[in-house]
Amino acid sequence: MTPTACLLVIGNEILSGRTQDANIRFIATGLAQAGIALEEVRVIPDKARKIVETVATCRVQFDHVFTTGGIGPTHDDITAGCVAEAVGVPLECHEESYRELEAYLGKEKFNKARQRMAWLPRGAVPIRNTVSIAPGFSIANVHVMAGVPSIMQSMFTALLPTLEGGAPLCSVAWHADLREGTLAEGLEAIQHDFPELDLGSYPFERPDGRRGVSLVAKGYDKEKVEAAGESIKALIESLGVTPIPGEPAP
Repeated sequence: MTPTACLLVIGNEILSGRTQDANIRFIATGLAQAGIALEEVRVIPDKARKIVETVATCRVQFDHVFTTGGIGPTHDDITAGCVAEAVGVPLECHEESYRELEAYLGKEKFNKARQRMAWLPRGAVPIRNTVSIAPGFSIANVHVMAGVPSIMQSMFTALLPTLEGGAPLCSVAWHADLREGTLAEGLEAIQHDFPELDLGSYPFERPDGRRGVSLVAKGYDKEKVEAAGESIKALIESLGVTPIPGEPAP
């Protein structure tokens, strides 16, 4: 079975529209390549009870829960404490992280606010980052990362090889100058034949004004994806149009 995952994007600034999330695509792509299915993404506010309840619920429903945001030095960076409560352990100073942060920042700059970044749930394993030293962490099946994209990417890159995945997500695509309505019935029949795959149709418009649709089959079983791809090709051919492999150039 392909391991499942949920991503929790934590931050009032995302919900207010002030900041546009830049992490979902990076994480989704990495998980797909590692054979971990990202099944759900939730955006939640910097509210302690909401974070605790959501982490507690999702960590039972999914094999992995990833979070981004809320692990810096300011008053609204409450994710670490909330995850500790959701897992049922105390928050405490992680001595190794404390020493590394102190050495990196220097004693004069390593004030009380910055020391907060060294407080992790008891038993947590730090997730290293090469950008700012301040760690993320994993505890049980919950993986907590920063919201700043460059730091998150460093943490995720360090974390991903430590997780057990499955076969990578694979896909087959064909496109043609057809309309979705023309293909809908045939595509539905193919989906019925391959219920475990994700089949999608994506309209496009060429620079010269010609319009068409791209049909894509995705899944973690390579043989079934390839078989569905052949069915998609045959569907397009049955409509008197030559299918073109891949998706159209942007």
